[in-house]
Formats: sequence, C-alpha cells, structure tokens
Amino acid sequence: MFQTREFMQRFIFIAAVAAALLVASTILGQEVLAQDGVSAELKAKIDKLATDALSQSGVPSASIAVVRDGKIVYLNAYGSARLDPKVAAAPGMRYSIGSISKQFTAAAVLFLQEQGKLSLDDKVSKFIPDLTRANEVTIRELLSHTSGYQDYWPQDYVMPMMLKPVTAARIMDMWARKPLDFDPGTKWQYSNTNYVIAGAIIQKASGKPLLQFLREKIFVPLGMSSVANIDEKRLGDTDPTGYLRYALGPLRVAPKEGPGWLFAAGELAMTAEDLAKWNISIMDQKLLKPNSYRELEREMQLVNGLGTRYGLGVSLGTEAGHRAVSHGGEVSGFTAESVVFPDERVSVVALTNQDAASASGDIAHGIVPLLFETNDPATPAKLEQAKKIFEGLQHATIDRSLFTENANAYFSEQALQDFASGLGPLGAPKQFTQVRQGLRGGMTLRVYLVRFENKSLRAWTYEMPDGKLEQYQIAVQN
Repeated sequence: MFQTREFMQRFIFIAAVAAALLVASTILGQEVLAQDGVSAELKAKIDKLATDALSQSGVPSASIAVVRDGKIVYLNAYGSARLDPKVAAAPGMRYSIGSISKQFTAAAVLFLQEQGKLSLDDKVSKFIPDLTRANEVTIRELLSHTSGYQDYWPQDYVMPMMLKPVTAARIMDMWARKPLDFDPGTKWQYSNTNYVIAGAIIQKASGKPLLQFLREKIFVPLGMSSVANIDEKRLGDTDPTGYLRYALGPLRVAPKEGPGWLFAAGELAMTAEDLAKWNISIMDQKLLKPNSYRELEREMQLVNGLGTRYGLGVSLGTEAGHRAVSHGGEVSGFTAESVVFPDERVSVVALTNQDAASASGDIAHGIVPLLFETNDPATPAKLEQAKKIFEGLQHATIDRSLFTENANAYFSEQALQDFASGLGPLGAPKQFTQVRQGLRGGMTLRVYLVRFENKSLRAWTYEMPDGKLEQYQIAVQN
C-alpha cells in the first residue's frame, strides 16, 4: 500500500447513486485563502474540477493547496470529512499523506550526510549489519527503491496481522532477512521495507527518534504546526475519518493500522497547507544545501544505465511540458497527491479520505494545466478554435480554410479516417486546456492537454503569422 498512481494500477471505483447524492449534499467548499495569484475565474475552474472529481468517484472529501510564484495562493476543502454525523471538510483538517512521508525520511538522511554522520553511499551494514547482503546495499539504494529488499505491504488492504502493534526491528526480521528480490542496483521495485530500514538508520546515526529529528530539522523551521504521527494513533475527532469501499458498495470506515506499521514509510498526517509549505521549501532550497536538493531530485540509474524516473523519495518526470517532482500516497482510508514544479515555483497538493481511489491524483493533475494557461489575450479564441477542430477530427472533417496548403496535404482522406477512428470513440473531452505557448520556425506553437475519463492526449498547433495553421497534431500524453 502507501502509494498511488506512479507505481501501480488502481481500480477506479464508481459511486453508487446514494453515495453520489451524499457527496452532492455536502459539496460546498470551505475556502479560507484567495490571494492575488488566483482569479475568480481560476478559482471557479478549480472548484468545479474538485467537486466533479468527488461526485464522479464518490470519495467523501478533498483538501487542496495551490502554490504560485512560491506562495500559497489558494486553499479549499470540499465534501464531507465525516459521514456520521456529517461534518463538512475544512482546510484546517489533517489528512494522512501516506508515502509522501518518504521524502521527509529522505531529507533526514540528507541532513545527516551534511553533518558528516553518514553518506548516501554507506553500506547498510555500517548501521544494521545483520540484514540480507547488508554489506552490498547502500543507503542510496534504499531511498531510490533499487535495493532488492522485498516490500512488506504491497497489498491494497490491511491484513489481520497489521491490526496488531509491530516494531521496525520485527519488520526487518520478517522481510529484510529474506533473499533479495534482485541484485542491488539492477532493478527498480517499490518497497516500503527500504524506508523502515532507512528510518532505523536515521535513528542510529542521529541518536534521536525519527519524528523528533524531523520536527527539529523540518517541521518547526517551516512552521508546519499541524503535523501528526499516525503511526502512534489515528487522527482525532476534529480531523477526517478515513473510508474504504468493497467494490461498488457503500463507504465504510477504514480500519486503522496497528502502531509501528507505518514507521518512516507513511507515518505522517498534516493539512494541505503544511504540505504546501514543504513544497515551497523545495523550490526555495531553504533547509538543505543545494547539493542535497540535487541528490533528492537526481534520477537514479540502474547498473545498466537505464533511468528509473525516481530520485530519493520522489518521482521525477515532466508534466504539461515542465519538470515535475511528485509523489502519491496511500494508507488505510486516505490517498494523497503532491506535485512540485521547482523551476516555475508552482505546486499542487490534493488530499482525500478514501483509499484505493483516484480522486486525489485526478484533482491535483487536473489543476496543474490550469496553472500554466497563458495570459495571451488571443488564447480564448485559439482555444475555442482548437476544440472545434478536435471535434471535427473525431468525425473525419475539417474546415480547410483554417489550414495552410501543407497542412491540407497532411490531412488526406486516409489521415482524416484514422483521426476519426481513434478519436471518435473517446467522446467529448472532460478537459481541454492550453498548457504551453512558444515560438518555433517563425510560427506560434500552442500545446493543449485533452483529458478523457481514462486517457489524456496532447494536441499541438503551429500558427503562421497570417493566422493559418501549418500543423495540428495529436498524440497520447504520457
């Protein structure tokens, strides 16, 4: 468990009618912050996207934080934090963030490296000598999921043994003394066991409990006052209840993992605002030295040179044409998504209170393209034109007066039939947004993100100075 979207396929649960009505009855957002960085139009788009995601999925609630120019510009919460009795979600409530906790564990290791108490390339045996091949596996391989240690919680539910207390030592006894799943550094495989080992190393190297070290180095300096350790006990009465569904059944209160099972791998809960503060610190490189942030965001390569698209507790990639540092999270009853664009100083956080659901990712990654929309006054008209062309292509037709001679040659009858056969069955897009604009070969480049229920496409155009289109192409958005 602990992780969503990036590393495993999730079932998308469709809400029963009664659940949809329940969400709809509590869908009004609890807005607490709206600064100059978010227009009324953008707020309306964000609110609609979030409420639609809850209505369509049946997830009870969501809490979001939006960062622009390195500042929190919008906080809001939607839906019901609790169903019985019904309590509206509010931005001040804490949600479990699951595996997003891992980047805090990775940061703790980087702090200790700066202090000279360990090195990322130290062998595990320096601190815990009796684990399988501990004299070969490095701390870097633990944090990048390339160690070979078997995951102790790949299941998407809480097993009976996990309702009872456990210790980090017991988890390591049961899973880190098994034969490795592969030779260190030869493969990438997500494993919560890696972070339990890393947490134990942090405590040995620092001489302090992990949460105390994190409070001193991160939470207090950043003013993250809401942080809770749910490895000790469940969230309180003023926070959301976590829920689950069995297939398409009604929402049920999710069981709480026993103490010890989330240690260093998914133990944190906080408000969306406090997680956004952490994301801003990544943009500002506020706490660690520049080289430590480079290590955090450096893609781990396997021994054969293949990239893993993963750093130290963070996923790495591009989104809407921009470098993204992200991670999802899941524990019993909760899912979360956090994405940071360090170069543009933009971030989105979405937290929800149902496990095995895609709403947090749908909300976060749905908001992203809205934040990169251009301020070009021509954008609304060009966006509408791009939408109409797309709709025409779904039916094998185009208005040839909009295109240059070259583009009209490209759109042969065979091409139009192929466009229609691929695009037509998708139906109407859920979202059609311009995410990028630039210059290329004396033309204006515009890139659009087109989202459907289970697929995202990228459309891009080249516009000549006279307004005619030299190109309109479409491909799958990865």
